[in-house]
Amino acid sequence: MATEKDIAQFCKQCGNIFEQVSRDVIGQKEVVEGTIIAMIAGGNVLLEGVPGVGKTRLVRTLGRVFDLPFSRIQFTPDLMPADVTGTNIIVKDEEGNSSFKFQPGPIFSNIILADEINRATPKTQSALLEAMQEHTVTVMGVSRKLQEPFFVLATQNPIEQDGTYPLPEAQMDRFMFKLLVPNPSLEELMQIVDMTQKTMEEVAECACTGEELLRMRETANQIPVANEVLRYAMIMTSATHPDSECATEAAKKYVRLGASPRAGQALISAAKVLALIKGRYNVAFSDIEELAFPVLRHRMKLTFEAIAERMSADDIIKMIVDEVKSNPKYKK
Repeated sequence: MATEKDIAQFCKQCGNIFEQVSRDVIGQKEVVEGTIIAMIAGGNVLLEGVPGVGKTRLVRTLGRVFDLPFSRIQFTPDLMPADVTGTNIIVKDEEGNSSFKFQPGPIFSNIILADEINRATPKTQSALLEAMQEHTVTVMGVSRKLQEPFFVLATQNPIEQDGTYPLPEAQMDRFMFKLLVPNPSLEELMQIVDMTQKTMEEVAECACTGEELLRMRETANQIPVANEVLRYAMIMTSATHPDSECATEAAKKYVRLGASPRAGQALISAAKVLALIKGRYNVAFSDIEELAFPVLRHRMKLTFEAIAERMSADDIIKMIVDEVKSNPKYKK
């Protein structure tokens, strides 16, 4: 079990992390908190928003704050899998003999910024699947372990924009959170322009090393989850399936395919971190309800009826959460 000293250290480091990130990123409180929760919990994050709202800046800042090696991959339609994972190249020794040598790609880093990830073809997307789930890369039959901690923080333009491809379902499922990055308010816009007129450089300093981040994750993993809360999280996941015993009316009407078991794992892992950030030593029902949106919004396939009625995934998740909260049959 985590000791009071571990928990106090966790809260102190979280405070330092948020403070340093706020030096470079104006506003976007929910997005910043969601990204940091996912990183502590060990998950990957997909940030969706129009160009210019600070997605890439946030990821670069996190690389500085956690003092971790950082690679940026700019996804384009002509990017090939070997450009991501690396490849074997022929090298000659002093005697002129040729041999193969592995040249690591940019995936061999701790924080990977997959910029505009939905501008690359599915063939290139598939190069990330193994790295995101197993934290290994296999090239020419040889598997290589990636260094921990390892995160993929991807940015995505809205699907309606020109030159974008919808991500494969298997890849979407490997993101712990999908966070929507909104346009800044007028006040935030003024602060952004004022700050960037002085300097475009990030000024955030290191607040947590990779080893300390792994210790924070270990502390969060030891937070207890009551059986009732665990069951509630699994019901919330199962309620997104239209053919499940827990199916809600909203899911039956608007959802074609529901969330996978990874969603249940993500809900519990992230809820433990959120509970600690809020100063609690146990996971609450409210943590599950709050995290349902970033965990589920990219894991559901909507029906044509939902699209015709212009229902967003968040609208449907809200209906599912409200139904699960209010219906007595889910409390048994």
